[in-house]
Amino acid sequence: MSQKIRVRFAPSPTGGLHLGGVRTVLYNYLFARGLGGKFILRIEDTDQSRFVPGAEDYIMDCLRWCGMEPDESPEAGGPFGPYRQSERKPSYRAFAEQLVQSGKAYYAFDTPAELEEMRNRFKTAENPTPQYDHHLRSKMRNSLSMGEDEVRRLIGEGVPYVIRIKMPADEVVSFTDMIRGEVRFNTGIVDDKVLLKQDGMPTYHLAVVVDDHAMEISHAFRGEEWLPSAPVHVLLWEYLGWKNSMPQFAHLPLILKPDGNGKLSKRDGDRLGFPVFAMNWSDPRTGDFTQGFRERGFLPEAFVNLLAMLGWNDGTGTELFSMEELISAFSMDRVHKGGAKFDFEKAKWFNHEWIKRSSADRLLPDVRQHLEAAGITANDDHYTKTVIDLVKERCTLLPDFAEQAGFFFNRPAPPDLQPLAAKWSPEKTTFFRELGPALATLQHWTAADIEACFKDLAQQHSLKVGELQLPLRLLLVGGKFGPAVFSIAATIGREETISRIGAFRMD
Repeated sequence: MSQKIRVRFAPSPTGGLHLGGVRTVLYNYLFARGLGGKFILRIEDTDQSRFVPGAEDYIMDCLRWCGMEPDESPEAGGPFGPYRQSERKPSYRAFAEQLVQSGKAYYAFDTPAELEEMRNRFKTAENPTPQYDHHLRSKMRNSLSMGEDEVRRLIGEGVPYVIRIKMPADEVVSFTDMIRGEVRFNTGIVDDKVLLKQDGMPTYHLAVVVDDHAMEISHAFRGEEWLPSAPVHVLLWEYLGWKNSMPQFAHLPLILKPDGNGKLSKRDGDRLGFPVFAMNWSDPRTGDFTQGFRERGFLPEAFVNLLAMLGWNDGTGTELFSMEELISAFSMDRVHKGGAKFDFEKAKWFNHEWIKRSSADRLLPDVRQHLEAAGITANDDHYTKTVIDLVKERCTLLPDFAEQAGFFFNRPAPPDLQPLAAKWSPEKTTFFRELGPALATLQHWTAADIEACFKDLAQQHSLKVGELQLPLRLLLVGGKFGPAVFSIAATIGREETISRIGAFRMD
């Protein structure tokens, strides 16, 4: 492809980063990397009333955790900066005024009270929510319904105003969407969107077009909820004289609630008990806290993998992909048109698979963090990695390591052996009293040698090995779980194994 590939993710710094937003980043990132292009992060902070301190840093931290750092951003800089819309404010007014002068936009002086009165006055059974559009603009206070002198007077007196696009009454706007093919809209059903607000800041509609042009964006991927706004943006590209450099659009399918009924929201996660944000988010305005996938115990590799499959597949049935494999396999023509239902059990399956396929070296920092959070000290890297390899197949989320591996680091509380009492015998008591001294004589402390010693002693007492392994597991582990019991003994060491067996009591 000869075209210079430049894609962007343009979030508003207003709160936690929803998994749908991360998937938008991912598809941008995979597309750019696969074609040797650039991935840009642009912060859309034009709505200062919704700006949340710390949200921009949070977005960068999320992208960093996922392994998708941008080539250009407020943090990294780049040749097309600045990368915050609030720092580009002067350019937007110039383009808005250009649109007014060319007759494609107009000044509107309506107060909030007048807008509310309009919605009430023109409400009908057929039109319950009247819009500021070609039907009603002539009935409102704007530069289309006023004389030029009156408009100049109001502006000169500092009367607040916005600039609205003048949507055609009956035209067809069409474009080719990379996912949906040709998309057509009749402009008569689209309202005259505000382009420039009273404070001089642009709305999304103007800013996204101006910035995409200035930053030479070649492809614009965003959620399908923005599809109704597309005719406004297409017309702005045309009205500003940039139609030939308009990016190719792709409107991504929604991530749906588990039952498929509507877009997945934070409330759904709260209600059903799973995260919807990439990382923990604490809202400094309200104090509200929301758990993220990272802190719930997901590996970034698994999180990225599961997001890729929410709306895309490579056609082979393969489900597990590394980032490098995704970059190689991804193509926009395999992105689905329909929404994808989010399934938390499937999400956990991805994480379990990634834990199993990850090396102990890769897992060590994350596992140690979760062990320490559970009050378990794991300072010996070699020992901890041995433990990780023994238990990782039993762990679905990273906090599971604390439960599955805790007994390797801390001696468990004395187990309750009473459930064994019904089938107990004096011979078994003798066996466990002799087991410690027998193990002490072993020349080599390996799982195979420990098992051989155990079986030999059982044979000497005419006992079945299978009836003795559960009591041994309870003594070493404190419960009916864990990897092969002789591997546990080999790992915790001779002294600790003998000491735990020595604590045996069947009263």
